Amino acid sequence: MSSSGEPALPGSSRHERPNIGILLRDPFQEVVRRVSVGLTDAGFDDLRSAHTAVFQHIEAGGSRLTDLAERAQITKQSMGYLVDYLEQRGYLERRPDPSDRRAALISLTERGWEQIRAALRIIATIEEEWGSRLGEPRMQQLRELLGDLGHLTGNA
Repeated sequence: MSSSGEPALPGSSRHERPNIGILLRDPFQEVVRRVSVGLTDAGFDDLRSAHTAVFQHIEAGGSRLTDLAERAQITKQSMGYLVDYLEQRGYLERRPDPSDRRAALISLTERGWEQIRAALRIIATIEEEWGSRLGEPRMQQLRELLGDLGHLTGNA
């Protein structure tokens, strides 16, 4: 309870223990921000954070739209909009699925792969910075714990 008698918002007081969502939020948002700024600086200024839903879930050999939408946990229509945008800007291409000619596979173009490589370099820099601040043992422990949580939730 706050001094006004109303319940305090989770994480709103330094005296309360923040919940896990709040503890994960700030580092996640920092990664998103840094990747966005870094990609803009690298010449990928037509991308927004929403496009990570495609880049994080596309398979190297291509993916179907329905699979991308399911993995990203968004509607097929929303994923279609993101894919159309990225295809128009040269990051993706559609080609027939060899296992089912009625379906299309969405694949990265060379520009799409360049963006992936740039994003991975940015993330590696963030990890190096965090590792030097936390110390490598704690950074390794963080990676292991997050991996374990991913396996527990079925998302790893």
